[in-house]
Amino acid sequence: MAYETVNGYCWPQSVAPGERVALQLSSSGGRPVSVEVARVGATREVVFSEGGVPARDHPTPTDAPEQGCGWPVAAEIVADAGWRSGYYEVLLTVDVDGKLRSGRAFFVVRPDLATTTARILWAIDTNTLHAYNDFGGRNLYSGATQASMLRPMAPGYLYKPPGAGQRVTSLHPPDHQSASHVGYLRMNHLSPWGGSAGWPNWSGPFIEWAEREGYEIDVVTNADLEEHPELLGPDSPYLLYLSIGHDEYWSAPMRDTVEAFAARGGHTVFFSGNTAFWQVRLEDPTGPDGSGPAATMVGYKGFFKQDPVFGTDRQAELTTIWSDHLLERPENHMTGVSFSRGGYHRIGKRATMGAGGYTLHRPEHWIFDGTGLDYGDLLGAAATIVGYECDGCDFTYRDGLPYPTGVDGTPSNFEILGTAPAAHFSRTTASRPPAPHEPAEDEFIASRLFDTRDPAAVERITHGHAVLGTFVTAGGGTVITSGCTDWIWGLAERDRDVEQITGNIFDLSLIHI
Repeated sequence: MAYETVNGYCWPQSVAPGERVALQLSSSGGRPVSVEVARVGATREVVFSEGGVPARDHPTPTDAPEQGCGWPVAAEIVADAGWRSGYYEVLLTVDVDGKLRSGRAFFVVRPDLATTTARILWAIDTNTLHAYNDFGGRNLYSGATQASMLRPMAPGYLYKPPGAGQRVTSLHPPDHQSASHVGYLRMNHLSPWGGSAGWPNWSGPFIEWAEREGYEIDVVTNADLEEHPELLGPDSPYLLYLSIGHDEYWSAPMRDTVEAFAARGGHTVFFSGNTAFWQVRLEDPTGPDGSGPAATMVGYKGFFKQDPVFGTDRQAELTTIWSDHLLERPENHMTGVSFSRGGYHRIGKRATMGAGGYTLHRPEHWIFDGTGLDYGDLLGAAATIVGYECDGCDFTYRDGLPYPTGVDGTPSNFEILGTAPAAHFSRTTASRPPAPHEPAEDEFIASRLFDTRDPAAVERITHGHAVLGTFVTAGGGTVITSGCTDWIWGLAERDRDVEQITGNIFDLSLIHI
């Protein structure tokens, strides 16, 4: 017997105050649905509730991963003009023979630029969420080349129950929380991809910490950077743009928006890893005149030669990695680092017993003020802030200190503040081994960087690093990267040094550094 529950999704996923959100539902047995909407930050603030919403039981189309579910609108929610910018959880509940079963959806309320008092703008990593979402059976990792946003999120992306093994990273030092992540997902009937994306993994813990500490942060989606570039335009009220967690998939217009902001002197902080590794395209605008938000994210990834723009005058939009020699626009230009020179730490067979923290090289830098940290000290190991996916750069040593070579696009004035070893999955170390006819991850990356995957090319990227570092743009914008997905867990675990450094970055950014 199939598990009976309720599934739903919101459209659009980002609205301005006063706009409407359509809630599209499928309820097992056509049972009525209770709907509760709450803004999630330092606290969970319920802003709307309604019981007995009529809903029917709709099938999931076989092409839902690519084309969406097409379910009818069951209800509309008006984002009240008084609702603050933020992430809004939509809790859906049905009564199945006396047992309450729940599903979740979400939307974001964008800020009103004319009235906001926030000076930090954060774009949630929603593109990564859609890339990994396997509701309907497929995602960009299991055969799909496009991901529809018009479908529910699979279990585990919007909520995870507490318990050992919740983090994909193996914790250090080992304790009861280091239980098998795969076992945790199976036990709780969550998507097998749920450790790689989702609100509970990084975003939720971050905003809870930030608002508790008194920081006012406006929230948008990844797509908003493309569809509303005025958010970071010349008249933007923001001093700092923020990326959190696993921010892997970026469109060219997204990069244009953020890089232009940095070029004008805006500060950009990437407390994220695997950042902007893949280029994607947002397509299929909705709305009667085709001017609404895009409903589809296109990402051919390893099948990039099948992308319709391959070999055309639009090849700059090719959905391969940003560091691909065919694009010549490595993400290092924006962040200072790249996953192509990083890899994994404390996951699977990569740096399995790694320290879980950064060895510091330049403790005199201002971000370390108030920590008391010194050269060679280890930062964040108790909370395992170096874990999962890590970004680095090609560097060499002079007088015992690391300096970027620049061969990978890292700016010459990039300062390497801390490092930790990281490595890509190879044919023998991959958690999901490639088929015999497919390249391993290290082979694929080498082929895109150097146009060959011979052993000498692979060797060039075999010994990667997570790199904590910073540079200043020609326009005076400070760029800071944690070089890793898991910085946020230092905040969630109340690591004193990680909190101090994060506070230094936010506070000094808000007074123009």
